[in-house]
Amino acid sequence: MIDSIKSLAKEYANDIIAYRRHLHTYPELSFHEYNTAKFVAEQLKKLGLSAQPLANTGLVALIEGKNPNSKVVALRADMDALPITEANDIPYKSQNQGVMHACGHDAHTASLLGTAHILSQLKDHFEGTIKLIFQPAEEKAPGGASIMIKEGVLENPTPQSIIGQHVAPLVPVGKIGFREGMYMASTDELFITVKGKGGHAAMPEMLIDPILIASHIVVALQQVISRNFTPKLPAVLSIGKIIGNGATNVIPNEVTMEGTFRTMNEEWRGIALSRMKKLAEGIAESMGGSCEFNILKGYPFLVNEPMLTKRMKAAAAEFMGKENIIDLDLWMAGEDFAFYSQQIDACFYRLGTRNEAKGIVSGVHTPTFDIDESALEIGAGLMSWLALKELTI
Repeated sequence: MIDSIKSLAKEYANDIIAYRRHLHTYPELSFHEYNTAKFVAEQLKKLGLSAQPLANTGLVALIEGKNPNSKVVALRADMDALPITEANDIPYKSQNQGVMHACGHDAHTASLLGTAHILSQLKDHFEGTIKLIFQPAEEKAPGGASIMIKEGVLENPTPQSIIGQHVAPLVPVGKIGFREGMYMASTDELFITVKGKGGHAAMPEMLIDPILIASHIVVALQQVISRNFTPKLPAVLSIGKIIGNGATNVIPNEVTMEGTFRTMNEEWRGIALSRMKKLAEGIAESMGGSCEFNILKGYPFLVNEPMLTKRMKAAAAEFMGKENIIDLDLWMAGEDFAFYSQQIDACFYRLGTRNEAKGIVSGVHTPTFDIDESALEIGAGLMSWLALKELTI
């Protein structure tokens, strides 16, 4: 079967590259993937697959083999782009000003379309059903995955497991990365407004200085991480934006701050956010001011089910060779695939796309991000093989 899959992946490689370039040329932002969904549905229709809409701009399709009710495996790709102006000078450069596929979702979608090609050709040779999930809005809270789950993407039929892949610009093309257990962090956004009483900086006795209060809060919040939680599990709090619109001799009335909190324990996540809010409000009050502490709850942490991931890693070694399989470290970035991982057995792995010889070295979420497109043939073939292996378990 491996030889058949590799042969089909090679046969469809140019088509997959064409899909990716089309998607890269016409990127769409989260929750606005209308033309992207239309394009994907058209390609699936050519394969005889009916794409059902879900979560407004999402799609779900089934590839049914023999005895389709025996087992169901889901494969997921995300479709949205980012609000970034592309700086690459390439024939397929984004034509939608200020929007760019800078996180590889065009590659994910194209690769899954390639997988659909391959598995459609092989449906007489496997038992069970492959559920294809083309998901919107991975980049924007509350995340397309959470909405698709609420609308029943994991039902009718219910998959026993779900597999997802993500491009990895730090990993050389031809390499595949796995990690069992905890892999990516939960993501919450913090929006803090500290209010005081502004005025002339030379008369501090007449003022309530929100800049001083905010400074105390920034420092104190780190204590929630360093002195309230075990150092055995990762947790990160970063305040990335502070605006106090005063001057050299002007104290403003208020200071606004924005930051992110990330961890890999859901119980601690709730406790920490509660303590941060209470601490910030208490400090402001004790210094004569006030604090509004708002939390935009994001994605949960992503966990790769250990047994499933072991199987997928072993299957990938069969397909790629053991020398091309690497172990991934914990990553404190967030991914809404985590919502699936909190519901059913999940495996989220990384597809190497870096090629230093070609100058393809930029990271995700940058204006110069690109991939070595030979990774697309690998991605489509590998995902096909992993899906079929999982159907046999």
